[in-house]
Amino acid sequence: MPEIRVNETRCKGCSLCVGACPKKCIVISETFSATGYYPAKLAKKDCCVGCAMCAIICPDLAITVYK
Repeated sequence: MPEIRVNETRCKGCSLCVGACPKKCIVISETFSATGYYPAKLAKKDCCVGCAMCAIICPDLAITVYK
């Protein structure tokens, strides 16, 4: 099953990935990262289809998609 991993030190919580995900698998975390932002995170474990739209749209290259 595909999954994404968000590098919390790079993510600035812009939420572009949230809007780009066709399955709505990504949400913004409710807790701060070490850099002081609310990073994106995978909301549902088996939701991701591996389309990589989130990684493509991320301006900070914080998302990696594993297929």
